[in-house]
Amino acid sequence: MTDWRSIFGHADPYDEQVDGIETAAETARDGGFTVIEGACGTGKTMIALTAGIDLVRDPESDYERVFVLTSVKQQLRQFEADLETINENLHDDARPVSGLTLVGKADVCPYNREGCAGIDDGNVYDRCETLRERTRDLTGEGGETTAGSLAAQARSQQIGLADSGRQDGATYLETAGEPTPYPRDLPTYSDGGPVGGETEYCPFYAQYLEDLPEDGSDSDPSEAVPYDFTREGMITPEDLVALSARHGTCPHSVMGAALGQVEVVVGNYYHAFDPRTTGTFTGALLDDSTFVVCDEAHMLEPRVRSLVSDGVADRTLRDAETELSRVIQPVKFEREGRSATGGSKTADADLVRAELNDSDVSYDELVRSLEFLQDLRGELDRRVRAHLDRKHRGWQSTPRDLGDDEIPLRDPAEPAEDAISEWAREAGYTDVDWVRVEAVGAVAARILNEAEDEDRTRAAPAVGRVLGEWYRRDHTTYFREIELERTWDDAEPADSWRRVYNARLALHNCVPSGAIGERLAAFGGGILMSATLEPIDAFTEVTGLDYLAREEDRPVVERRYGLHFPDENRESFAVAAPKFTYENRGRPGQGTASGDVSGDDHEEQNPTRRHYADAITKVARLPGNVLVGMPSYSEADWAASVLSDRVEKPVLLDASSDDETTESLKSEFFAGEGKVLVTSLRGTLTEGVDYSGDRLSAAVVCGVPIVNTASPRTKAVRRAYEEEFGDGFTYALTIPAVRKARQAIGRVIRSPEDVGVRVLLDERYARDSWDSVRPYLPDDGEFQPVSPDMLEMGLDRIRPRLESS
Repeated sequence: MTDWRSIFGHADPYDEQVDGIETAAETARDGGFTVIEGACGTGKTMIALTAGIDLVRDPESDYERVFVLTSVKQQLRQFEADLETINENLHDDARPVSGLTLVGKADVCPYNREGCAGIDDGNVYDRCETLRERTRDLTGEGGETTAGSLAAQARSQQIGLADSGRQDGATYLETAGEPTPYPRDLPTYSDGGPVGGETEYCPFYAQYLEDLPEDGSDSDPSEAVPYDFTREGMITPEDLVALSARHGTCPHSVMGAALGQVEVVVGNYYHAFDPRTTGTFTGALLDDSTFVVCDEAHMLEPRVRSLVSDGVADRTLRDAETELSRVIQPVKFEREGRSATGGSKTADADLVRAELNDSDVSYDELVRSLEFLQDLRGELDRRVRAHLDRKHRGWQSTPRDLGDDEIPLRDPAEPAEDAISEWAREAGYTDVDWVRVEAVGAVAARILNEAEDEDRTRAAPAVGRVLGEWYRRDHTTYFREIELERTWDDAEPADSWRRVYNARLALHNCVPSGAIGERLAAFGGGILMSATLEPIDAFTEVTGLDYLAREEDRPVVERRYGLHFPDENRESFAVAAPKFTYENRGRPGQGTASGDVSGDDHEEQNPTRRHYADAITKVARLPGNVLVGMPSYSEADWAASVLSDRVEKPVLLDASSDDETTESLKSEFFAGEGKVLVTSLRGTLTEGVDYSGDRLSAAVVCGVPIVNTASPRTKAVRRAYEEEFGDGFTYALTIPAVRKARQAIGRVIRSPEDVGVRVLLDERYARDSWDSVRPYLPDDGEFQPVSPDMLEMGLDRIRPRLESS
């Protein structure tokens, strides 16, 4: 084993770090995975980076890179910072560790970043693909010019404007603090020169193509990277854009070309588990030469479940219908002796026949697929109308009162054929009709792109892919439903549900353990880590790790590291208040004559709410900032109203909102004197947010934040987990809920100097009972069971420390 201490970024590692690094490296040499639950302050990011880099730099190891995956931006920044710390502390003669952070096109496209050339977050992906295709067409085999010529013309266009004295036109595009050699508007190409032509292209991509080596079996795209990654250390997205802009090349293309050249790649779960992302961008990283780090691994299961689920929206079905109709129309009209209308953007019959002849798709299949999509959309319409008429009688008169909804297509608790599949069979559609739509859609897209001289994302291929999966997937692991997403479209008729909703045929993967385990198996080994993984045996089951250990004989080693900060700096309580369940607490306002509760009337609703109002008030009155976590945003609203009447501090209420609003609220909470922040435990302020130092003195969690068990999708997941693991409620609902609570509580103590209070408020945390969650808390005796009336005494013990800290 190499001397990992020469890589470690600090002088004296903790004992836990020594054990974690050596365990992870040794396990990975045997092709295995180390699962680490480590409290805040364990230094998990440094453990993972040190072990991985040590393996990559060991000449006797087969590892070539470290691939970090995290679901939280805050943690992504932590890996960047720790890698910079490692580089700062390397021996003077040591080569810096090269690193690269992966982000999407919207984050690095110079035009999108600066809001120019008509490119924005809404169209950047389609515009990028179109401009790239046009640039390739102009410069590829048989093209009209070269990539170097296009880049030079864009430069000369800018210089020519400046030389002509048109100062208003000679505005260079600047981004990431660097000037680029191109104008803010997209350049155009024509045989007579770049000005006044009709073909827009991307000069950044043209320069990238110019820098690529000539085609050959040994060509390496990394040769197009205009700087030496091995000497740059950690390259953040801002660094990448600045370096690329200076050279006039495409940052996103450079990112992809450099992937195989750096020692540490930092990304998110999409980059390893999303089929489309891995298929087009990061697939080369998914092999046994990669040491993978899954950070915030308690989120692995729910995030991957979303990534490996699928669906198709009503509007996408409509667009696919239109695309197939436009392909069918010229042949249909020719056969009927009519002229096709629609202008230059309509494919002609000769083009359609030629493309069909080069494929295995027939004209009759085009027609059959169109009929299938039309009938399918009609059935979707019928089911949505029937659901709304049944559940919201007279909904047309108050459409804005409707909220998001689900329409299950089978009993969620009983695996069986879904209603859409049953309808299709009875309507005469067979397995061939389901699976052939994908091939039909691909051909239709190719014909339209050829006819319109524009390569853009088409709906028909996506529809075909989803319908094929809909037919192939089983009915236990997968749950099918119609999702109704609240929106508003004035273009739709006033009495149509399409004015209110975008409906979606959804295919949910209820049990992603197979997808997770299969992907993890592709890597050589790695670390999965979080502050909240207990019970680890359940974690290894739902992530497929136990299958790797059992069936593939790959070692899976567990490590648990608790808080090692001074005990006297914290108090941790599990308060035996009545269960904060809907049955006990009712709705906010329920139990009063008017149903409108304000001020001290809150505590008169029922005993449960009185207990919780009193307890959160006691915690909120502690010195400094206090975080109150509630099971939902509606309960957060109730708690904020209670505290506003009872405490002298400012009370801030978090609501479900956009990132900018949340960031503003967080900044307000951190600034100035002590405040109370009330939020939902299912929001973004209780995970991945750094509350170090004096930013947080106490946190209280009310209830066990189990998701809505009445949701059809939740019922389906629970049933699927019962089939797979035996105890659906525990695996699918209870354990994830306790992890949410522990994440919120874990915001308080972040360093040896921090002083704080952590309160879990609900008897299920405090007592052993049939529905107790105490077994899922760390087995270290941290959370002392206390009665509600003893909470004040416990808080008083640490109050002086809080006042002096």
